[in-house]
Amino acid sequence: MIKKVLVTGADGFIGSHLVEELIKEGYDVKAFVFYNSFNTWGWLDTLPPETLEKIDVFTGDIRDPNAVRTAMKDIDAVLHLAALIAIPFSYYAPDAYVDTNIKGTLNVLQAARDLQTKRVLVTSTSEVYGTAQYVPIDEKHPYQGQSPYSATKIGADRLAESFYRSFNMPVTIVRPFNTFGPRQSARAVIPTIITQLLAGKTEIKLGSLEPTRDFNYVKDTACGFIEILKSDRTIGEEINIATQREISIGQLAKELIHQINPKAEIICDDQRLRPKNSEVERLLGANGKIKELTDWEPKYTFEEGLAETIAWLRNNLDKYKVDIYNV
Repeated sequence: MIKKVLVTGADGFIGSHLVEELIKEGYDVKAFVFYNSFNTWGWLDTLPPETLEKIDVFTGDIRDPNAVRTAMKDIDAVLHLAALIAIPFSYYAPDAYVDTNIKGTLNVLQAARDLQTKRVLVTSTSEVYGTAQYVPIDEKHPYQGQSPYSATKIGADRLAESFYRSFNMPVTIVRPFNTFGPRQSARAVIPTIITQLLAGKTEIKLGSLEPTRDFNYVKDTACGFIEILKSDRTIGEEINIATQREISIGQLAKELIHQINPKAEIICDDQRLRPKNSEVERLLGANGKIKELTDWEPKYTFEEGLAETIAWLRNNLDKYKVDIYNV
């Protein structure tokens, strides 16, 4: 029985929501957060005291094998989310992405093998598919590394697969499509549009408007992880978490402008454009596999998720640097 779980990257956007949902489900949660001298725990610091007191917080560095091994002692399952995820920053710092995303994942896998951890969930990304060669994108779609970030996630995924095949490790690769919601950084498109609008900007700076994305509300993504963890049928599988619905960045921006400030207009900012061959033009995920193997169903519509996100950002706008391009 899976009772005690470790969440790496628990201080981040999805990780903090996942910790919350696991606590609600009655799991004993250890949260691996990135060590810093201020002893801040990222978004976990914003959780209600009654939730925070139930969490065993471990500070460390996913790149350090000893820290990972120490954190993973006496746990039943690890949900590995710790990663560098910003695509533009990966153009400048690819070494950091290899160290964090590939070597960090290897540290988790090696420790899980030695400690005989019962379940290992490794977090992937829809970016590993690159621009859709067919839609909806199922788990058999080819991989394409269109950025250093996606290349390192492909590498981490294949390492995870190798540990399943070589050592019979109970690994599952969890592949969320674009996730949004409260606590997301402004390096992502939805909060960057909303925060500019809430700050009263009338010129909303964006990159390319044509790409499409399949957006999951963060609470649905977190529940996807938990349902995958609950099912033994998911062991050895790669599983999308997707809504099977797409919207272009341009359409998204127009909808948010309509809701918040109809007088605003979209301005193309050249520094936000990805290199031509790096931009992923279309992502639309298939969700048949997760529905077949688990009891997961999205509980939020896209519109409901946007409303909750706007409300949260309105109350937390002081946490965002609206006047700069957040890489």
